[in-house]
Amino acid sequence: MSIQTFHRTATVNGRKVFYREAGDPSAPTILLLHGLPTSSQMFRDLMPALADRFHLIAPDYIGFGHSDAPSHDEFDYTFDNLAAHVAGLVDVLGLTSYVLYMQDYGGPIGFRLFTQRPERVKGFIIQNANAYMEGVGEAPKQVLLPLWENRTPETEKPARDFVSLDGTRYHWLVGAKDPEAINPDNWVLDQALLDRPGVQDFQVDLLENYKTNIGLYPEWQAAFRAHQPRTLIVWGKHDPFFIPPGARAYLSDLPEARLVWLDAGHFVLDENCAQVAAEIKATFAQ
Repeated sequence: MSIQTFHRTATVNGRKVFYREAGDPSAPTILLLHGLPTSSQMFRDLMPALADRFHLIAPDYIGFGHSDAPSHDEFDYTFDNLAAHVAGLVDVLGLTSYVLYMQDYGGPIGFRLFTQRPERVKGFIIQNANAYMEGVGEAPKQVLLPLWENRTPETEKPARDFVSLDGTRYHWLVGAKDPEAINPDNWVLDQALLDRPGVQDFQVDLLENYKTNIGLYPEWQAAFRAHQPRTLIVWGKHDPFFIPPGARAYLSDLPEARLVWLDAGHFVLDENCAQVAAEIKATFAQ
């Protein structure tokens, strides 16, 4: 079977949504949901490693990667709206059953899809994506709490620094076992897209809107308890943003979940792709 990855677009609510696709469409589908400050490119090595057993779809959210990135005057950058466009892509592609792979922003987007259509979700792969207050580290609190309390040019500055070149490089390198194993294309390509005119403005809008995710934690947790999706947690244990207690917290609501600690930070796949692929196959391959 070919492990070729294809690079496609679909129109959702009048916007172009880019997505990567690999594997046999008749195989079980994994919907791969990326985080900040990156895009579906974070899955470029994992997808070929899974394509012999799964059908993979990895979209770029509106404003990210190769999808349309309208200004924040033309598009309401909220997690509700990003999730609505991912749900729209799911409908365009006719996906009725899938496992959700969620990292960082992928968590609040994927958990919205789950609570709206739980019958479609056949499982979770959670990689440094948070649904519990215990998992929020000091680093995001320092950036976000002042912004949430009172958005001013002064409180925006740490958020803008968060998506600067130094911030993006830090996201990729923090907690890495060997920094020389992390491909510098990651932050160079991500930053080229973040530095387009107007992009950092709506990235600040999303960082401000992240507080809506905190408010939904109890709803998500209740849905976990009610539906008990099969769950694999692969967690970079040196992540200063989403810290290890956030991984362990899932076990209170999903006691059958498998938790795998990785010697990594916020991103794990550059150094741990083979292990993550093997864990996914062991958990979900039919």
